[in-house]
Amino acid sequence: MRLILLGPPGAGKGTQAKLITEKYHIPQISTGDILRTAIQQATDLGKKVKVIVESGQLVPDDIVIQLVEERIKQPDCANGFLLDGFPRTVVQAEALHHLTPIDYVIDIYVPEDEIVRRLSGRRSHPASGRVYHVIYHPPREKDKDDITGEPLVQRPDDSEYTVRNRLAVYQQQTSPLQVYYQHFKNQSQISAPRYVKIDGMGSVEEIKNSIFSVLN
Repeated sequence: MRLILLGPPGAGKGTQAKLITEKYHIPQISTGDILRTAIQQATDLGKKVKVIVESGQLVPDDIVIQLVEERIKQPDCANGFLLDGFPRTVVQAEALHHLTPIDYVIDIYVPEDEIVRRLSGRRSHPASGRVYHVIYHPPREKDKDDITGEPLVQRPDDSEYTVRNRLAVYQQQTSPLQVYYQHFKNQSQISAPRYVKIDGMGSVEEIKNSIFSVLN
């Protein structure tokens, strides 16, 4: 089972990825984790990544692709894997196509206004890391932590302005990717993956059942 999981920030990919990897006993592979591991291990490639990241630049496609190639060759990927956050571009998707067959591309769809509501409504207690939501999980007293009574804060990256910017970037990157997989042409001996759009507006259980009905 080799999967790609697509979906904007706040679509619930993390929750569903955990359920999928537990059911099918496959590792979840995120580019963020791969980059951090490469830096920690201080390999030749990792040293290059560290310089790029510390300078505030984006890691080039060729390096990300090389790191993903190394990761999917590890023994724990023998029975498959779930890719989260890769590919982000058509260039990366085409490179992946030549590295390994992919069985499914699962795209979790949630309308933009709902994403903004989910993310901009989050409030956190910095000292403990407890997270609330003004609509879905409000504190007992408005803007105060249930345990300590201390003020809750909205993280800068959860402001509506920032969330909408993140969504715009995601849409700009991912729209071509969605078209690529919807109209995938089998250019080699590797079979085309099945692209499936999943409604991300239901409960965790409902979304999980929708995904598993496709994979089973």
